[in-house]
Amino acid sequence: MSLFEAAGLDESSPRPLADRLRPASLDDVVGQDHLLGPDGAIRRGLETGTLGSMIFWGPPGTGKTTVARLLASGTDLTFEQVSAVFSGVADLKKVFEVARGRRQAGQGTLLFVDEIHRFNRAQQDSFLPVMEDGTVILVGATTENPSFELNAALLSRARVLVFKPLDAAAIGELLRRAEAAEDRPLPLDEAAREMLVGMAEADGRAALTLAEEVWRAAREGETFDPAGLQEVVQRRAPLYDKSQDGHYNLISALHKAVRGSDPDASLYYLARMLVAGEQPLYIGRRLVRMAMEDIGLADPQALQIALAAKDAYDYLGSPEGELALAEATVYLATAPKSNAIYAAFKSATATARESGSLAPPKTILNAPTRLMKDEGYGAGYRYDHDEPQAFSGQDYFPEALGRQAFYAPTERGFERKIGERIAYWAKLRRERGGEGG
Repeated sequence: MSLFEAAGLDESSPRPLADRLRPASLDDVVGQDHLLGPDGAIRRGLETGTLGSMIFWGPPGTGKTTVARLLASGTDLTFEQVSAVFSGVADLKKVFEVARGRRQAGQGTLLFVDEIHRFNRAQQDSFLPVMEDGTVILVGATTENPSFELNAALLSRARVLVFKPLDAAAIGELLRRAEAAEDRPLPLDEAAREMLVGMAEADGRAALTLAEEVWRAAREGETFDPAGLQEVVQRRAPLYDKSQDGHYNLISALHKAVRGSDPDASLYYLARMLVAGEQPLYIGRRLVRMAMEDIGLADPQALQIALAAKDAYDYLGSPEGELALAEATVYLATAPKSNAIYAAFKSATATARESGSLAPPKTILNAPTRLMKDEGYGAGYRYDHDEPQAFSGQDYFPEALGRQAFYAPTERGFERKIGERIAYWAKLRRERGGEGG
């Protein structure tokens, strides 16, 4: 039985090209060999005959839904699909009840949740019991970073698998399959064909939809060049190279121009990306990252400016909101630079990993019970506000670790003042017999 028949639809009814070319086996899925190849994580799971819950993280049109359907088919699980956009807790409860009944009859359920990141934390928690008792094998799909959008309890019960954007070779293979299915070539010259691959922006579904638009628009014997292709599909072609590296190259160039304090080059690369059709909110997010990584506390306003620009674009849209991104770009490029916070946090994280579960000194721990007081919790703690200069100079690190130094502010911008404060506190600490300086 085909996937189309399994959906209860008449195979003779009109169907979009992307649906007609939906892979019938995992071998037909393009661009995800790291998951589906002989040594891929999903392939290994299928060979053992068991599946655990998974989160598929990747951009649209990379095969997440298709792979979930094929997994259900390959493991004799009943496929159930819900979308977080249209479903609430009541809908989920109904699905869970049906799955429990199915399980009692000896049949398992693979529950595919599209855009799972759109469920709030409480809704995400509702999956936990049915995942734990085996009522469902959950496969969630998300285009957003699961670390930020899904709660820790859900992530601890599911494996995150990353679906890669489709490269030019994968999109080209899809177009060849479309031509075979239609039994006719795409009416495009070589340059226009390359442009169409770029227009798809690593999205297989978009590539097939564009191909359909081209076939609908072409008159008999007509072949489109790049200008003709843009006219019939009414879509700007990304000005990135055909290998899709341009997306990463330009954002890297923008980041380095900002870091290098060159506002003119920064504006140039910002404009290049916007003209190419890059998602402005993606650029906004990268500007926020630049503010944190390359400016930090040398100019504490940089992060606020970048966040405000992102929000302004989200509020105004294009083209008005693009000016906010330009304003933030120039501000960041001309701000004093420091990676001291970035370096300090990396160092502190490495030390935290190495130090394991060392306990903080008992002096600074609260003692809400008599037993904890008897054990010395809180004994000898000095309340900083009662000390001269509101500074006690106590050592807050675990005793077994000793005092550490991570943050080294620069002499640039506001960090110069921070450095002066730290030096002053170090002097007081030495005078009062504390450790370190």
